[in-house]
Amino acid sequence: MHLGLAILSVMTAFKWADWKHWKKYHPTMLFMAVGAFLYEYLTKDQTMWKFHPDFLYNHTVTVVVYAIATMPLNIFLFLSRLPERGFWKKSLHVAIWTAIYSLTEWAMVHTGRISYQNNWSLLYSILFDLMMFPMMILHHRRPVTAYLFSIVIVCCLLHAFEVELE
Repeated sequence: MHLGLAILSVMTAFKWADWKHWKKYHPTMLFMAVGAFLYEYLTKDQTMWKFHPDFLYNHTVTVVVYAIATMPLNIFLFLSRLPERGFWKKSLHVAIWTAIYSLTEWAMVHTGRISYQNNWSLLYSILFDLMMFPMMILHHRRPVTAYLFSIVIVCCLLHAFEVELE
């Protein structure tokens, strides 16, 4: 399932993303990748979820595939298809992507491709996605503001889930 999602991300980005202007989305794609790796580093001893590989070698390889391919390509597609105007249109876009991520994660839970740890749940993932997609928009438009908000969010999540840092 993980490899299939990566391939699907490549195919959908290839077909529908704005490749003419990919450079303007690249910083936010990197922001997403760095965020994924930062999560793995900060929670290495106390993860919130664990991937159970199918065709990929192990959890670490699965994380790398998500961090360098699946998630950045999804953000590229998300941002390049974001409506230019209209709060409600943008909100619907975020809701659709949150639903896609939530249904995908629900399927991964029910097929044993992901399991939760340390009090994390699908509800927390949905709430996280509802925050993550607007943060990607914010980073795309105002990166410094997004970095500042991200520091606060990371600190709050580390505190809320009692993640102990070495």
